[in-house]
Amino acid sequence: MIRVLLADDQALVRSGFQMILSSQQDIEVVGEAEDGRQAIDLTYRLMPDVVLMDIRMPVLDGLQATRRLVQLRTTARILILTTFDLDEYVYAAIRSGASGFLLKDVRPSQLVDAIRVVAEGDALLAPAVTKRLLERFAATLPTPEERAPALATLTERERDVLELVAIGLSNAEIAARLFLGETTVKTHVSSMLRKLELRDRVQAVVLAYEAGLVRPAS
Repeated sequence: MIRVLLADDQALVRSGFQMILSSQQDIEVVGEAEDGRQAIDLTYRLMPDVVLMDIRMPVLDGLQATRRLVQLRTTARILILTTFDLDEYVYAAIRSGASGFLLKDVRPSQLVDAIRVVAEGDALLAPAVTKRLLERFAATLPTPEERAPALATLTERERDVLELVAIGLSNAEIAARLFLGETTVKTHVSSMLRKLELRDRVQAVVLAYEAGLVRPAS
């Protein structure tokens, strides 16, 4: 069972998400927070697997709450909700350590799938914001000259895994695509992140696009 905490200052939004998620047999909404500080408190009291975190909230915004939870080494995965006109917040959320990013107009099925993806330890980027996100994040990544030696350390299989991570596939989907066991894929992902000195799969996605290994869909 995936335990989810909803953090949004709008009761109507929380109610909508509650209805969507409660209809799923493998998801349980364990609590609701109206602001970032309450989200932090409830995360430690209720131990959710996933925190669905809005950005604009009173007392403490979603980015500050995310940053604080990451610093405190929470085991919860944080899924940030954003909108088209708030790209700078998406960039900041990556820097804060969030595991995923969704647009607020996401379809119910996409919301459910996203929660499952991040609960499994995968990262998720909404395709519609990827290109803008890359433009913002590229300046913080190594230059091509600095990056080349690190990419050269990857095995052929690790490079294959990186490219599939970059197009948004989960470990299970990568395993099916490459005819590998899921545990083997996890090992390749961990090795790839270590060699490239990346914190998580989100940074791996950004690096793969910026390095030209894959291209944003037009």
